[in-house]
Amino acid sequence: MAETQSSETPAPRESAADGKAQRQAARLAKHITAFARRHGGSAEGQLAYLGQRGVRIVLVGADGGWGDLVATSHAVAQLAVERAGITVRETFDGEMAAKVRTGPYEWSRMAGMQIGGPANP
Repeated sequence: MAETQSSETPAPRESAADGKAQRQAARLAKHITAFARRHGGSAEGQLAYLGQRGVRIVLVGADGGWGDLVATSHAVAQLAVERAGITVRETFDGEMAAKVRTGPYEWSRMAGMQIGGPANP
């Protein structure tokens, strides 16, 4: 009797690192979606490389509110913004910056101690 070999290729197992990246992207996508809901129903973003730390996802809402999140890699950040369905810009250009609305807190933090704002720790 001849042995038969299966022509089926076993499905590749997801590595622990891939699973962790998928979970992080899903978590970030939830935060991005919640941010968009809180800030006018939509948001756009830009991915900024932070070195070994990862990638910053800078978000600007339709109402001018802004915030950021940090992903461990560009791949995770890209997957998160794709899952959230937001527009991603290549650069944080003048058009995107013009949408950002800042309040008294941000202005005092930017000025720091020069004009009596809170000191940087």
